Order: sequence, then C-alpha cells, then structure tokens
Amino acid sequence: MRVADNLRNIQTAVARACERSGRSTEDVTLIAVTKYVSPERAQEAVDCGIYHLAENRKEGLLEKQTILQDDRIIWHLIGTLQTRKVKDIVGKIDYFHALDRLKLANELNKRIEEGILNCFVEVNVSGEASKHGLTEDQLDTFIDALAQFEHLRVIGLMTMAPNTDDIDVIRHVFRRLRELRDQIRDRKIRYAPCSELSMGMSHDYEIAVEEGATFIRIGTALVGNA
Repeated sequence: MRVADNLRNIQTAVARACERSGRSTEDVTLIAVTKYVSPERAQEAVDCGIYHLAENRKEGLLEKQTILQDDRIIWHLIGTLQTRKVKDIVGKIDYFHALDRLKLANELNKRIEEGILNCFVEVNVSGEASKHGLTEDQLDTFIDALAQFEHLRVIGLMTMAPNTDDIDVIRHVFRRLRELRDQIRDRKIRYAPCSELSMGMSHDYEIAVEEGATFIRIGTALVGNA
C-alpha cells in the first residue's frame, strides 16, 4: 500500500484511541521508522507530511541523511548506540531514544560542542533479557547521575512492550512507564523535565496512545519493511 493510505489508517486509529482516553491527537507525534525501507520509500513519507524519521543504526541514519536533504526532517535515533559510534552521529540527530548507560551519556556530552540533545532514557519495564534499558530500580539513580552532563536533556522515557497478543501485558508495561515518567516529572528536575513518553510500535501503538504515549514509533504499518 501507499504510505498515504497507511497514514490515513493510522491517523484514524490514533484519533479513536485518543477519543477513548480523553486525549487530543495533537499530543501524539508520529515517527516513521524507516530502518527497513529505501530512501525513496522514506521520501514518500516526507511527501505525506511526516517529518519525524527514525533509524536504529548509525549506518542507516547517515545513508538516509545523504539522500534526503530536507531541512524539515527531524531525525531520531532509536536503537542502542555504541560509544565508539557517538562521534559519527553527534550533530546529526534531534532526538536519541535509547540512553541507558553513564558511559554513553559521558561520551555524548563530551562530543557535543554546543547546544542540547533531547534524550529519552530507555527502561526495560518488561524485564526481558533480550531487551536493553534500565531496570525500574536503577532509574532514579541514573537520572540523578545525569546532572553532570550539561549537553543532555531527559525529555522523557522510552520502552518496548513484549511481542505478545496479550493486551493486558502490553497495557501494563505502557502504564508502568507512564507512572515512572510521572514520578520523575514531578521531581521538577531542571535537566530532566521528563514530560514525554516514547512507546508504541506497529502492533501496539493504539494501546500506547491510550496509556499516554506522546511519541509513537511506527515502521511496518506505515512504510512497510522492504
């Protein structure tokens, strides 16, 4: 299907999820995850008015940026980042969704010469060994330690729900992330306003919206996977 057709379906589903949860669609930002598709398909998304694009690897990010030279695009890096690759992406992304190590935070801060990088701290709410991210018990200590990095701002938390058809399990993960976000937000930390929630993908974004997602990361359902 065309991206335009997929987009209409997603917008309708988001609107319904917002209505069910008493939210405004303006509070939900759609990110097109383009990691599995060609630059041409990513351009199709941009042509539909989707300016938030995400890649999960440095190589894919730099390839897309070389071809899609459009100042309207807002770039997200959503995958785990090795410290040795930080130098290649600093200054090239607007949002980083997978901050989960002090060593990585230090490297990012060291490489950023000026300005602020908006970051999501990744939390492994489900506790799955296959997933990256902090445990709930590590979160507060990690947030406190980020005070030393003047170029990083924690705008929110990110998680991935288990790949399951059990809606209750998915909902629990998203609801718990929202609770953790609220706890940090209520501390009113200058460098960690923590007002955002990055959660929800192609198979579970409606539940994520119902539970408060402000950024949803959609690949297959929007741009496909080939």
